[in-house]
Amino acid sequence: MADTKEQSKEIDYSLENPDTLTRYKDAASVAHKVLAALEKEATEGKTVIDICKSGDAQLEDEITKVYKSNKKISKGLSMPTTISLDDVVTPLSPLESETAEAQTPLKNGQLAKLLVGAHIDGFAAIAGSTVVVGASDVIEGEAADLILAAHYINEAFLRLIIPPTVNTTGAEKAEGKPITPGKLNNVLEKIADAYGVKLVESTTSYQFERNEIEAKKRLLLAPGEGVKGEGIPEIGEVWGIEVAVTTGSGKVKTLPNRPTIHKKTANTFALKRPSAKEVLSEVNKRFGTFPFSLRQLKDERTAKIGVLECVRGNIFRQYEVVGEKDGKPVARLFNTVAVTKNGVSKLAAPTIDLSKYKSDKKIEDEEILKLLETPLSKAKKSKKKASS
Repeated sequence: MADTKEQSKEIDYSLENPDTLTRYKDAASVAHKVLAALEKEATEGKTVIDICKSGDAQLEDEITKVYKSNKKISKGLSMPTTISLDDVVTPLSPLESETAEAQTPLKNGQLAKLLVGAHIDGFAAIAGSTVVVGASDVIEGEAADLILAAHYINEAFLRLIIPPTVNTTGAEKAEGKPITPGKLNNVLEKIADAYGVKLVESTTSYQFERNEIEAKKRLLLAPGEGVKGEGIPEIGEVWGIEVAVTTGSGKVKTLPNRPTIHKKTANTFALKRPSAKEVLSEVNKRFGTFPFSLRQLKDERTAKIGVLECVRGNIFRQYEVVGEKDGKPVARLFNTVAVTKNGVSKLAAPTIDLSKYKSDKKIEDEEILKLLETPLSKAKKSKKKASS
């Protein structure tokens, strides 16, 4: 018997389906709540592993509170909790047994880059911020320059990717062409220069899709030699937007730390080692195609051995631990945004109290200042009450 139209109709997972945006927002609510809690926990004496374990526990707890009645909806972490100190650029989430890294204590004045993520039904929201450990008063100097630069670069980035057909200031239709990667980098570099910092080499923003945080398209800031992006955000897409700045050269180097964060790829490979098969099975069941830390697997010894063949066979992609080449501090922000017919909507994003940062540097370029004043999205029209 032929399928009916209703039976053959595929589920719409695009932003045209209001359930999709709702699930992104629910995942973002979890990420926001946990990120805010970790920002308060990142105090002197706490260790890197303290923060990672606390964040994961909170994410898992908050996730259980949503969509309780619908057992068919998958839920989980879309990014393990990570904390990267000072010059470390990439997300760091060490194994508990590797005490040199795991038991590293936080110190007052350090820049701590936090990252967390959750997903509901495969729709992921990731948020990341940078905090100054132990700061209670107004923050000045290098740390202030870095965080203010990251903030304004982030805000400019989001405005530059507003589609040219959308005018958030109220006009019927805007004119122009989509932003090019070259123009995007040029504007953001001007903001970095104003604060005496550099964009970190090859900081990458990705298009998100259901069950995937590294989809077809990507944008690179300060791309390295021979590396380029693949596309610009368009209406109907969700993106993970990342910015990172440093007081160093902006160049990066691979650090000797063990890569502990991995992500399953779409590739297949005939695994031979039982440990590799066991790791793959656990990852398929618990994390799917979202990133995970080896410390989250049930048997750490098996995880460390089994993951090697999975990486060699390109079943897993490992996130190399990368740092600023000159050893200079790095500030990083991460947002999950939806690009809609009304503009850009922040789903999960860091919140920064600008009153806590004081710098003798500022943006003076009039075009950039005007850009930063542009609304991210059209104002919602209020419904007029019918006259009696």
